[in-house]
Amino acid sequence: MKLGTKLWQLCLAAALAVSGPLHAQPAWPSKPLRIIVPFTAGGSTDTVARIMADKLSPRLGQPVVVENRAGAGGTLGTTAGAKADPDGYTMVLATSSTMGVAPNLYKSLQYDPVRDFQPVTLLGTATILLALHPSVPATSVKELIALAKKEPGKLTFASGGNGSISHLVGEYFKLMAGVDMVHVPYRGDTEMLADLVGGRVSLAFGTAVAYLPYIEKGTLKALAVTNPKRSPIVPDLPTVSESGLPGFNAIQYFGLLVPAGTPQPVVDRLHKESVEILKLPDVRERLQGLGFDIVGNTPPEFADFLKADREKWGKIVKESGTTVQ
Repeated sequence: MKLGTKLWQLCLAAALAVSGPLHAQPAWPSKPLRIIVPFTAGGSTDTVARIMADKLSPRLGQPVVVENRAGAGGTLGTTAGAKADPDGYTMVLATSSTMGVAPNLYKSLQYDPVRDFQPVTLLGTATILLALHPSVPATSVKELIALAKKEPGKLTFASGGNGSISHLVGEYFKLMAGVDMVHVPYRGDTEMLADLVGGRVSLAFGTAVAYLPYIEKGTLKALAVTNPKRSPIVPDLPTVSESGLPGFNAIQYFGLLVPAGTPQPVVDRLHKESVEILKLPDVRERLQGLGFDIVGNTPPEFADFLKADREKWGKIVKESGTTVQ
């Protein structure tokens, strides 16, 4: 009898040890969340992340902190997101650079865009401008191509890093135009923009959010947008396709991901809140003022979008022969 009682007590203690912590788990979210931005502060990706973080914080009842982890074309920060605990407290700001270009460019990439992430929503796409320093004697895409062909290797194009979207758009332009321009990579958009404005590089492809203030001041000049249609934020600028390179089409996008294995109720909540935020008049006004086409689709729709974008850049990487060290 004593032995049976003792065994029963041991079993009860073991059961309580297992079930106790489960019952004690706090409801999500019970601590601050973070959005990993794989680029430097001040760029377009950072701006979008901070808009979302500011609105998510009161809705979730916890601070949402933007964490900038730049380097290697955005792959360092994205790798950190892939390796983060799937506990619902880490989000990653996804872009064409990290989810479309990098998987096709880096042979030793430490994350898989499908295996390591769950899509939340595509926030939207952004206007990409072809911007030049005023010293470059070209006022149209055709003139720029003619100049590049006349002086092969003299023009330089800057990017936010090897493997970034600004790098691949430049390679795409070189491929379609049949020109030779020298690629000058930087650690992020902020450094790249400083040298472009300073005239240390000839041109760059970048989002309107970063370039428009300088274009309005005349310290940069814009020739065209790389998007498939004209942008309402710069309606007088033609597309690259209509002004010299028919069929040219390159976009930058911004979306939210979470590490694979994040509980589905958390993914559903983050999706719901993000889509509602994108409907807010002040958010729409600010994003559209930055040349942003707002989307806010479902996780499966975002997954399909990511697949198509990855396949497109895979073809461009292969045809252009682009490599990174």
